[in-house]
Amino acid sequence: MMVAIRPNRLALYFIDVRAQTPFRFGKETLERVTCARVLCEVEEASRGSFRGWGESPLSAQWAWPSDVPLPEREAALRQFCREVLAAWSAYDAGGHPLALGHAFLRETLPGLLISFNARQRADSQMPYLAALMCCAPFDIALHDAYGHATDRPVYDCYSSSDMPEDLAVYLGGTDFKGLYPSDFLSHGASRIPAWHTVGGLDALSGETTASDEAGEGIPSTLEAWIRKDQLSRLKIKLSGTDFEWDYERMMNVVDVSMPRRVTMLGVDFNGTVTDPMYVEHLFERICRNRPGVPDALCYIEEPFAPELLERETDVSAVAKWAPCVLDESAHDWRVMEKASTLGYSGVVVKTCKTQTEAILTLSWAKRHGLEVLTQDLTNPMLAQIAHAQLGAHASPGIGLETNSMQFYPGASADEARVHPGLYQRVGGYLDLKTISGPGFGYRIDEIDRQLPEPATTFNVH
Repeated sequence: MMVAIRPNRLALYFIDVRAQTPFRFGKETLERVTCARVLCEVEEASRGSFRGWGESPLSAQWAWPSDVPLPEREAALRQFCREVLAAWSAYDAGGHPLALGHAFLRETLPGLLISFNARQRADSQMPYLAALMCCAPFDIALHDAYGHATDRPVYDCYSSSDMPEDLAVYLGGTDFKGLYPSDFLSHGASRIPAWHTVGGLDALSGETTASDEAGEGIPSTLEAWIRKDQLSRLKIKLSGTDFEWDYERMMNVVDVSMPRRVTMLGVDFNGTVTDPMYVEHLFERICRNRPGVPDALCYIEEPFAPELLERETDVSAVAKWAPCVLDESAHDWRVMEKASTLGYSGVVVKTCKTQTEAILTLSWAKRHGLEVLTQDLTNPMLAQIAHAQLGAHASPGIGLETNSMQFYPGASADEARVHPGLYQRVGGYLDLKTISGPGFGYRIDEIDRQLPEPATTFNVH
């Protein structure tokens, strides 16, 4: 039975989190983050009202790398969240959350960003990725509310029995005629392999760095993390601008990890490389001196600055080493359609780019034979639950990056009492067995978290 929901009341909360260990990636360092949490109450004509929740970190360092001072970027993100809330409150439409989310992203969000940036200085223009990140908790909450309105897990709600229109309406062409997201989703795993993130400041084995300030009981070196969590998969952050540092870093990580049964490696440049030859030469040199690396290398993530994609630079020579996947640049499936002609061979899906875009992008990518990875935004609290759910249904075999337990382990203490397996990695895995019930399976009534006063609240009708 198809159900149409309509937003009725929205509330926005900001929860501040401080990192226990600094997280260095690209040109930025994360030492704190504000998480935006959204309550979305919806109405269904015959069933009444239902609540959904969504949450996402507002990571300016990731979505808006810039020389603009960090406090200024963070304040802009919070203000834009308020404006997204006001726009959703004025959005008088009902239907399936994928349809509502898709329409909002196409018809409302771009204009909202243009209007916002028109009031900012020329050197403080918010990028679309940051706007998408601000929209994410609203979109996630809408999908969660739909699950509650139908009394089913949200990932059971993406088939023809719930959606009046097939994917061709969203993704175009005849490739998707008669197909629905459920045709591209895994059934969901109760355990999923965990990828550990090696940040640019992380100590490896006996080094003295900022990471040595980690609190009691939290490993301060990669070697200790591997031993404690029995890790087998590492995602390594590289600079993309300092060739010798990147080479030495990779060699040191390999020497610490691979003798300790780490068998899968990924690298992430966070879009800092300006010449494909940089990556080619780096891996030629690494693989010449560490012959085991080619078999262990699973992906090369977002290596290039956005202008290389805009200039239609072919990256096929880089992809010969491992799938070359887009993250920050892949706002939606249309980016991947272009990128796949240039040698990119995969895409990263993240809940922080909205649940709607994650579902549509993974459907397009799988239909066209591309790799699909689920990566982290250092998700704590409720954000981790939706993130783990996406990984379990998008690409459970390869696993998912999960690193909030590395950088702010105490932030999720309230949620961990209900879902202990989601906030620690045991035997190299996350345990999702406690996720249950409608929507994203948060079991939010059992989580004893005291929220701050809402930053903004709107009654839609």
